[in-house]
Amino acid sequence: MLEAKSKPVILIRDLDSFEDLSQVGAVEKEVWGLADHDVIPMTITIATKAAGSIWLGAFDGAKLAGFAFAFPGLEHGQLMLHSHMLAVRDAYRDSDLGFKLKLGQRERALALRIQEMTWTFDPLQSKNAHFNFAKLGVVSDTYKIDFYGPETSSVLHRNSTDRLWVRWAMTSRRVQQRLQGKDQRSEIMDTLSRLTPLIRFNGDGKPVKTDLETALGRQRIAIEIPSDIATVEQKDLALAREWRLATRWAFTEALKAGFFVAEFCRTVRGQQGPGTYVLEKGALEEYMPELARGAIDAR
Repeated sequence: MLEAKSKPVILIRDLDSFEDLSQVGAVEKEVWGLADHDVIPMTITIATKAAGSIWLGAFDGAKLAGFAFAFPGLEHGQLMLHSHMLAVRDAYRDSDLGFKLKLGQRERALALRIQEMTWTFDPLQSKNAHFNFAKLGVVSDTYKIDFYGPETSSVLHRNSTDRLWVRWAMTSRRVQQRLQGKDQRSEIMDTLSRLTPLIRFNGDGKPVKTDLETALGRQRIAIEIPSDIATVEQKDLALAREWRLATRWAFTEALKAGFFVAEFCRTVRGQQGPGTYVLEKGALEEYMPELARGAIDAR
């Protein structure tokens, strides 16, 4: 009988040495398929580390299994951290390293008395949406069209580079509850059952728009996305583009009208399980008062 292969022991720690930092480029290329010109130059990696940016790694022995990179920035005139990259090698995807790296970033940010972190992600990536909203508790009121330009060398950046800019109020009650595994799923599902999505699936898996004026008159708006946009892109790039343009329209119109992205819920329908965003009408600062206090605690 074959013995079960034991899982590697992974250590989360800062990237301290030149040898640690020199492994970052290889992980970028493996995870995102980047060309050399899109990989962070080693000189920038070293300089940002020396200037106070947070370079955090997940190590399997001396090997870098994944990393997270965040640098200081300003959000509404307040000091915060912007998490620019988080990558985990394919062989370690089942080790929950993404979540552990975010917790490590949070711990280091709070030690610096910084209470807010931002980052961006592709709103058509349902796994990332679930991770960000359900597990971490982010919110968003900003949609950026072609944030990195029309495309980059990454295989994930061929259907434009639209991004949601998310805000993570790390000491808020909402975030603390999500980190404890409390995601309000039953309440969200009840909400979705009473909403006609602004973008929804038709019988052929294509996006269909519903009436914008009616949607904007409600307190909540739903936007559906495919369960796996990468598969859609591989099979039918034109259909993936339809989803990009339809959801771009829905997000930009809703946010312009005073909504913000509050939740994401994975649902199941037939053979395809779409994910659904829930947008709430109102100001983020009213929904999460912690954001109004600023990103740094001066106590």
